[in-house]
Amino acid sequence: MTAGPHQTCSAELVATAAPGIELCYQTFGDPGGEPLLLIMGLGGPMIWWDDPFCELLAARGFYVIRFDNRDCGRSTLLEGRVTLAHLTRAYAGLGGRPAYSIPDLAADALGLLDHLGIDSAHVVGMSMGGMVAQTIAISRPDRVRSLTSIMSTTGRRSVGWQHPALFSILLTRVNDREGYLAAGQRLWGLIGSPDYPTPVSELRARGLATWERGVCRPGTARQMLAILTQPDRTEQLRRLTTPTLVIHGLADKMVHVSGGRETARLVRGSELLLVPGMGHDLPAPLWPAFVAAIERTARRGAQAHSAAGS
Repeated sequence: MTAGPHQTCSAELVATAAPGIELCYQTFGDPGGEPLLLIMGLGGPMIWWDDPFCELLAARGFYVIRFDNRDCGRSTLLEGRVTLAHLTRAYAGLGGRPAYSIPDLAADALGLLDHLGIDSAHVVGMSMGGMVAQTIAISRPDRVRSLTSIMSTTGRRSVGWQHPALFSILLTRVNDREGYLAAGQRLWGLIGSPDYPTPVSELRARGLATWERGVCRPGTARQMLAILTQPDRTEQLRRLTTPTLVIHGLADKMVHVSGGRETARLVRGSELLLVPGMGHDLPAPLWPAFVAAIERTARRGAQAHSAAGS
């Protein structure tokens, strides 16, 4: 990869990714650069991939694409009530009927690439987004030049677990902006990076931006049920040959580090980057290291992609 000219982000646009599903998306960088798709996690709109982080990637020659998953932000919001009891039963392995699945979210992302006329891309997913990214790489390896799985897991129930007490916090009912901001500060205080704390002013600014995009607690619950009923990808990951990077914080309370370790163990030739003091967020002081690792992995993927096309 080579550094490209500074590029501002595009306006927010809308793509039909699947029947009845429209995704709001945005791009950074030169459309002629290496395409890189960013997939956010549970309840997170695309703006949780901070603009400066996207700009760092674009400056390294990537054409960066970020988007709101279905049931989040300005993308299509669906229907279907999910209660804490439903989530608890699914967590215990007692089943559940999700409104959609992790493979459905993967199909959405592929539909966005189709809309953009992109045959393959470097795919970076965080948390739930990592599960989606892994699923894309497994189901359509021809469309994934490289894979980066951040603070995620394999779908195997014995690894990457989270404490069920977090469910009630994630689903806390809020009726106004200040209630949402308070709940967000409480959550990030629990799951954020202890060695890289985000200032309260920044948490508030992000919370305000998220609130203004639209907060859908029922949508977050539907995404959570998709996570809890996801298939075990262990055997498919063993067969994956896509150049892969796995990043995980050693202080992650939301997705235990065992999920990252297991992902890296399963995918042959993958690079594992474990970060002391990092929780379930992307601290700004670590962005240069993450961008360098993503670029390193993408370089391997670009070489493999070029060789396959020759």
